[in-house]
Amino acid sequence: MAVAGAAAKEQPLPVSDDEADDGGADTPVDIGYETRSIQVPPALHGERLDKVLAQLVPEFSRSYLQQLLALQAVQLNGLVAGKPSQRARSGDALVVQMRPTEQSQAFRPEAMALDVIYEDAHLLVVNKPAGLVVHPAPGNWSGTLLNGLLARDAQAAQLPRAGIVHRLDKDTSGLMVVARTRAAMDALVRLIAAREVSRQYLALACGRWQGARQRRIDAAIGRDPRNRLRMAVVDLAQHPGKPARTDATLLAACDQASLVHCALHTGRTHQIRVHLAHLGHPLVADALYGGRELAGMQRQALHAYRLGFAHPATGQPLELRVPPPHDLQRALAQLGLRYNAP
Repeated sequence: MAVAGAAAKEQPLPVSDDEADDGGADTPVDIGYETRSIQVPPALHGERLDKVLAQLVPEFSRSYLQQLLALQAVQLNGLVAGKPSQRARSGDALVVQMRPTEQSQAFRPEAMALDVIYEDAHLLVVNKPAGLVVHPAPGNWSGTLLNGLLARDAQAAQLPRAGIVHRLDKDTSGLMVVARTRAAMDALVRLIAAREVSRQYLALACGRWQGARQRRIDAAIGRDPRNRLRMAVVDLAQHPGKPARTDATLLAACDQASLVHCALHTGRTHQIRVHLAHLGHPLVADALYGGRELAGMQRQALHAYRLGFAHPATGQPLELRVPPPHDLQRALAQLGLRYNAP
């Protein structure tokens, strides 16, 4: 089976299920892994250990080699190597075991129930539940939508990222389009880049809406210079970022919260979450951007309810909608906010 994306380069040799390391931490034990014995050349004297490994084992990514260091699969002069930043010396003896890592095994099929609301030979549209990670990443190397797609469709293994062309945050629910062929994937990527895919959301924001009922939020987004875990509205003259635009329309409000319809014109990381927080209305239960829990919501109150685009093969308009999931519907009912999306 072909392996999607860059992980193909990082796959070590397969190891059988019954092989286990029962040796001491500093004792090399041959349990079926490919092993490399390398001597550090003078040209790499004083370099970081991860850089040395990347130079001497160039067919594997630096990320994979750093993971081997974390797994204590690299020995330096007979002892388990330390941190990636450790400095190597000319003549040092390195022994590297090419073990499977979580990342190298991430692109594997995992059977899971997927709510597919549309499917044909070219694409499918999934209603992603809150809590499902879209793509393997640190902390979530398995159990992702990508793993489920690989198990559901043999064709997915032949496509980069199993056909995924856009993402939703882990705790955002709603519609995602996934390609089933390379031609459809390329066409969908072009449509998204040309801003010809309509993506509309329902957001439950903290507080009674301030200002005009309809707001165009045209504010660049980049990494928050004060907290690298967050995104923020930034001044492009002072900080790196990208232009971002969200159109927000108030649907209903009470003293505690406002139900807002959001239409994306760009697709920046955390765009709606950042833009609404910038207006002083962070999403309910979005702790990262200052939203408090309310009406039983324990995840960011954001739902991608509508997706519209021209079918990449036929050119015919395709529009799909799904109602909010139960947790968001319960919250709206508790707050007395009536759901009537445009």
